[in-house]
Amino acid sequence: MKKYPIVFFLILFVAFAARSQTTMPVQYQELVKNLTKQGPVINKPQKVESPNRLLDFAKSMLGIRYRSASSSPSRGFDCSGFVNYVFSNFGFKVPRSSRDFATSGEAKKLEDAKIGDVIVFTGTNSRSRTPGHVGIIYSIDGDEIKFIHSSSGGRKGVTISSLDEGFYKKRFLKVISIL
Repeated sequence: MKKYPIVFFLILFVAFAARSQTTMPVQYQELVKNLTKQGPVINKPQKVESPNRLLDFAKSMLGIRYRSASSSPSRGFDCSGFVNYVFSNFGFKVPRSSRDFATSGEAKKLEDAKIGDVIVFTGTNSRSRTPGHVGIIYSIDGDEIKFIHSSSGGRKGVTISSLDEGFYKKRFLKVISIL
């Protein structure tokens, strides 16, 4: 007989607890209503007056290790993960794969390249003209172009290389303007 009042109070408690979980405060309801009226919030790219802010941000990650299929500064970057992470930090929606970079943005000739442009290379097999590596043009001094990228090669990780180093010039495909 004593079990019935306990069970009754337990059911009553659960019913009130469930009701309190489904009721929202009036201020919260108004906030949600106002936000839904505005529509979706779209991340617009931050205006980058010059590529210096973007490159300073990229340079702050020098030495972060190479990690295949990663776009995280704590875990490491692959080449396209690094470029994606840098541009995304400034609100730009850019591809995640080096192949997709080849078909995005505004294509330019190497002679028309500017600091902050994305440079696209083939993979390690320069005879295959399939995109496989990307970086961001860091400096242009006469004919010498340097770019910042995440390399799986000898230096491994985020580094600055010259287009004249190794066989980058043979692997060069195109320059893409994002800014």
